[in-house]
Amino acid sequence: MASEKPDEKIDAGTTTSDRDSPAISAVPTAAPTLRDRLQYARITRAKERHGESVAPDGPLHLVKKSVHQEEFDTARRALRTASWISIFFLITTDILGPFNAPFAISQVGYVPGTILYVVMGGVAAYTGLILARLFCNLDSDVYPVRTYGDLGYIVLGPVFKRICDILQTLQLIINVGLICLSNAQAVEQIAANNKFCFSVAVLIWTLAGMVVGQIRSLKAYGWLANSAVWLNLIVIFTSMGFVAHSPPNFASAKAAFGIDPGPVMKSAFVSLPLSSKVNGIMNMVFAYGGAMIFPEFLAEMRRPMDFWKGMACAQILITVVYLLYGLFVYSFQGQFTLALAFQGVSKQSWQDLGNVLGLITGLIAAGLYGNIGIKVAYYTIIEEWFKGPPLMSRKGRVTWTFMVIIYWALAFVIASAIPQVQTISGLVAAICIMQFTYSFPPLMLLAYKMRIAANGLQKADNATIGEMPSQIEAEDPGDTWKDFSRWKRAFFNENVVFNTFNLILFLGSSAMACLGMFGSGTAIKATFDAGGAATSFGCGSPV
Repeated sequence: MASEKPDEKIDAGTTTSDRDSPAISAVPTAAPTLRDRLQYARITRAKERHGESVAPDGPLHLVKKSVHQEEFDTARRALRTASWISIFFLITTDILGPFNAPFAISQVGYVPGTILYVVMGGVAAYTGLILARLFCNLDSDVYPVRTYGDLGYIVLGPVFKRICDILQTLQLIINVGLICLSNAQAVEQIAANNKFCFSVAVLIWTLAGMVVGQIRSLKAYGWLANSAVWLNLIVIFTSMGFVAHSPPNFASAKAAFGIDPGPVMKSAFVSLPLSSKVNGIMNMVFAYGGAMIFPEFLAEMRRPMDFWKGMACAQILITVVYLLYGLFVYSFQGQFTLALAFQGVSKQSWQDLGNVLGLITGLIAAGLYGNIGIKVAYYTIIEEWFKGPPLMSRKGRVTWTFMVIIYWALAFVIASAIPQVQTISGLVAAICIMQFTYSFPPLMLLAYKMRIAANGLQKADNATIGEMPSQIEAEDPGDTWKDFSRWKRAFFNENVVFNTFNLILFLGSSAMACLGMFGSGTAIKATFDAGGAATSFGCGSPV
């Protein structure tokens, strides 16, 4: 639990000019308390809804910002341009999700696959709303929230922020490497396999990503993400038609899984080793991995309160389309279903259509992941650690260019070291996605609600977001987290059932993540042990 001290009077020591000024374009003189963050967040949300004329109902102790801080504020305002429609397209740009859905279902069967996709989609929607609520309640012009780690810092302290930053950077790098790997497989299939070294094919897309990665603002990705969604849908519907009129790609299934040609078998419940089933479930989790970058999306929106619209539309589309696509393809390809389903057709020309479109959408998705990942690294390393230039400044442009090159180089190493789409996606889902989508949000909400109750800020927390702000008063008796009375007041209050639910959800998700790490690690070993599997940094193709 983040340390905190009893709130101080905000208007202590204010001058007459301070009291007459309603502006919030200045920084409070003391370290912010939770009440301060709630107060300024309410003012910011009200300004977003009603306009810049909104003024706080009560005095705030403010001072002028430094020139350096003003530069950072200007840079942040330059980024806040995305609409909820842009957010919808950005969330659904995740290229790997729909095309690994058939493989995920092939590992567990019709019944578990259908139930798990629906349940996981519902829980992912709930945790997405948690992140949006926390952001709107805690982000402000004075105390901005820019990353997932920033939210974690506010409610659980600096150690939790470091954990978030490390896992987020790891997931984004692996995602980028995974898409480079998928595109390299597509190139190998287009070239009729093994026309040149597979690691070179990965390198080609790494270099292309270094070019696309020079885009800094998410708004610039809006039209690209829009086109990627429609191209993805074209691949989905065309590949559904292809698999209905084509036998499975037995050669690629043999290279990927070591399965010999034979009759197609499908089942309501699949009899496979536990590690294979868990790896399949982790591939389902991958479809809902967008929560990791929801705070970053919110930080670049004109009106973060509208985020739920884009998120809800995206979650509905993901759940329905991914599930139907997975069930359909599995019905025709059974145990021969590949990790990228559109590569599972046997006719070369049909493979080429899916691969070419997949190359385009994959590069867009990789650029999006890289953009967010590099921003997290930039904010943490350049701005916080080294007090470097703002991202949108001229010097920030130069620094960004070098960071893009380093980032994509690391992605190349990951893609070439583990050339297995189906197992590496399960591994990153277990280590990272399970935490950001299912484990961390309920834990953060629990910690937030406990701190709200402990500080006596329930009235402010229950107020409607975006309404005209009023001065927030705390009812904190002054005890600390060393006292049992504070813990009792924090957890055992009118929200005790809700707190218990979030605690159980956190513990259950964490246990599932541990099981996923075991299953994915075992699957990676088994795949490398198979004779047809591609080797690390080798020239052999995995398809």
